[in-house]
Amino acid sequence: MDYYKKQFFLPQVNPEDKFLGQVERWSAHKKGICHRGFTTVLVYQHQVILQHRKHPAFDNSYDLSFSSHPVFINGKLQSMEESIIKTLKREWNLTKKDLKTDLKYLGKFYYKAKDPKSIYIEHEVDYLYLVELKKLPLVNKNFAYDFKLMEVTKILNTKYSILNTNFCPWVIKILEKNLIQPHLNFG
Repeated sequence: MDYYKKQFFLPQVNPEDKFLGQVERWSAHKKGICHRGFTTVLVYQHQVILQHRKHPAFDNSYDLSFSSHPVFINGKLQSMEESIIKTLKREWNLTKKDLKTDLKYLGKFYYKAKDPKSIYIEHEVDYLYLVELKKLPLVNKNFAYDFKLMEVTKILNTKYSILNTNFCPWVIKILEKNLIQPHLNFG
C-alpha cells in the first residue's frame, strides 16, 4: 500500500507542546491541527544533504534533510529516535549502522504554514535533530525527486539559501532562528 494512503495517528499538541491526544495524520494537515513532528539534518563530509521533497504537502520544496512525525503504533507513541530511524530507512535506505554519530537533539520550535499549492497546512511543534553519515545515502524516489549536497557555509547564509533554493517553511524557520549553526563546527 502507498505510504501516503495509510492511516496514521499523530500526537496532537498545543503550541507549547502539551500533549492533547491523537489526531489522524491527514485530518491534522487538512484542518491545521497542531501536532508534533521532527526534522533531521543529515551531514555527509561537512555538507548538508537537502532532500528535494516528493510529498502531498510542500511538494517540490527542499528539506533539511527529511521531516516526518512520530506515530502511534498499537496505541503507543513511537519515540523520536525510533521514528527517525524508521524514516531514515524508508526515505534514504539507511540504517543505524550507517550513522557516523549519534542523533543529536538541537531543540524544538513552533510554526504554522499553509502550502500554497495544496490543501495542506503544517502546524507543528518541530523537534530538530542532526546526524553525520558514514556514506552518501540512496534516495527513495517514492519520497524525493532527488537530493543535493550544500556546503555548510552556504546553508547557513540565510539570504543565499532563501534566494536560491525553494525551502520548506520549517527550514526557513530553522535558518532564521539559527538553530543548526552552533552544531556544525567541523574540525
